[in-house]
Amino acid sequence: MNKYKIIIQNVIKYVLKQTEEGKEMSKSVDSTKKAEITMRMSEFEMPPMQDVLIVGRRAPIGPEAARRMVDILSPDQYEIVKVDHPSIEAMVVRKALFNMLPKEKLVALLMEEGERVANESTIVKAQVNIVLQVSKAIDL
Repeated sequence: MNKYKIIIQNVIKYVLKQTEEGKEMSKSVDSTKKAEITMRMSEFEMPPMQDVLIVGRRAPIGPEAARRMVDILSPDQYEIVKVDHPSIEAMVVRKALFNMLPKEKLVALLMEEGERVANESTIVKAQVNIVLQVSKAIDL
């Protein structure tokens, strides 16, 4: 199977190299690994967080200090959620998110994705966009 794949790739390379566009395209035929990177850059905000802070067990500030920080500028808008995880101690979550999703489901989703990027010494800022879609049928 690999032998045929190599033959097909070589034929494609040969055909593509016959035109200028083909020469450019043939460069990408050899590529097998790609990374898509999306960056969101914005002005530094106070408090420096969005919807969620994922706080590692050995992070520079703990979850209580993070909550106090956000309470100064937006009182009673965030809640600390302690988690049972080897490297993540807690999350500081904007309370309004719990009005849209049950707390346990949102926390489970945040943990699933957050544990991939957070470690015990980091504080990860997350922006969460929830869109509820409702469709109903009624009797006429």
